[in-house]
Amino acid sequence: MHNVTAVAHRGDPYHVRENTLDSLRSALRKGADAVEFDVRLTRDGVPVLLHDETLKRLWGHDRPLRSLSWEEVRGLTDDGVPTLADALSATGDSRVMLDLPGDPAPRAVRRIVDVVREHGARDRVHYCAGAAAMLAVRAADPSAEIALTRTSLAPPRAGLLEAIRPRWLNYRFSLVDRALADRVHADGYLLSVWTPDTRRSLRRLLALGADSITTNRIDVLCALRAPRQDR
Repeated sequence: MHNVTAVAHRGDPYHVRENTLDSLRSALRKGADAVEFDVRLTRDGVPVLLHDETLKRLWGHDRPLRSLSWEEVRGLTDDGVPTLADALSATGDSRVMLDLPGDPAPRAVRRIVDVVREHGARDRVHYCAGAAAMLAVRAADPSAEIALTRTSLAPPRAGLLEAIRPRWLNYRFSLVDRALADRVHADGYLLSVWTPDTRRSLRRLLALGADSITTNRIDVLCALRAPRQDR
């Protein structure tokens, strides 16, 4: 079997609350090669782990993150929402896939990239999101590793690819078939997919030659990889 990178989506969310340090650590213990998590900024510019715009779904407070200071977030979640710096420390030397949801402004992207740089984690972090966010990442760090997220089968424009210079093209798993996988590889990119969770879907993507699979069921993906790969 070809090498495939097993990426844990927001940690181990079927067992531990997503985008928390315990969730990231649980995924790594179960064999993840990398962990994916979402980063947004608080009102006072602290990058923290949160996918949604508000604290409602995970933490029960219908408060927009952008309206809260870091200290307010800590109080409302009993220190449950980690900072990006805390997450980079908790993941040790492991690879990190850093998602930037919500079309962040270039200034916010620069702050996130700066924290990665300050933490000495540039060599193990790669970024994923749509074109606007990835253009901002490329401007902030010319050497950043990028997975350009795609939500349609339309090939990315040549000019966009030239500007972003992604290493990976990151597709929703339901879009991926043999023709797409072959096209991505023929064009010189690695194929990243998100977020298949059934054994059937995972087996199909492994057979299609996906280079990276981001899943909520990291234990299942790791069990399906046989023989066990050296990471």
